[in-house]
Amino acid sequence: MFINNFDPVAIEIFSLEIRWYSLAYIVGILMGWYLAKKVFIYSNIKDRFDDYVTFVIIGLILGGRLGYVLFYNLDHYLNNFLDIFKIWQGGMSFHGAVIGIIISSLLFSKKNNEDVFKYLDIIALISPIGIFFGRIANFINSELYGRETSVNWAVKFIQIDNLYRHPSQLYEAVFEGIILFLILIYFWTKDYLKTPGKLSSLFLIFYSVFRFIIEYFRSPDDQLGYLVLNLTMGQLLSFLFFITGLFLYYIKNDTEKR
Repeated sequence: MFINNFDPVAIEIFSLEIRWYSLAYIVGILMGWYLAKKVFIYSNIKDRFDDYVTFVIIGLILGGRLGYVLFYNLDHYLNNFLDIFKIWQGGMSFHGAVIGIIISSLLFSKKNNEDVFKYLDIIALISPIGIFFGRIANFINSELYGRETSVNWAVKFIQIDNLYRHPSQLYEAVFEGIILFLILIYFWTKDYLKTPGKLSSLFLIFYSVFRFIIEYFRSPDDQLGYLVLNLTMGQLLSFLFFITGLFLYYIKNDTEKR
């Protein structure tokens, strides 16, 4: 068993604090951008990819924040509207970030008269990198922690309480980060980029399955608890994303056969 007493502040210079979560975003974006440019990218969109990344970052931040506001804590923000802008206090939704990236990608591809999935497939390939670092940061910050357990690898998050819990953040880092990345790389080697949209659909499918299962080891959000059929908000959103992924895969696979 392990005791988590990490300081969420990675670097402090005078009164300036740089937190692990901020570093996770920066490292994830830089690594993803580098791999996309050097390995995965379509040659015909390479010249525009740097501009596209700017759209992605904006969509990620706005979508992640607004997703958290709408999906997880709407009552609080309706009564405390200005808190929406206090991103440094935490509160980002992965599913909201995905929606934000999709919208920003649609706007960018329409502007350049291109197939949006040529961009989204690349983002799908590199997203697990960012997810991995983000979940590690969640672990360091003692947030999104797991349910109480007595397994040998249980963790006590002393900033939360004295209970030993599942390190659900690390489960997500492994499955939604490392394993998902390896799965997508495997399909990438099978030339799935030749049919734009298939890799995006596989990302939605596999991420949703991993997230849905791991939510059983993760404590539900205090302000929401359990919802329909005793499921969490994360599970309900993952189910919707899973159905969307299956539908997209069917459409793209059918198009490929024609």
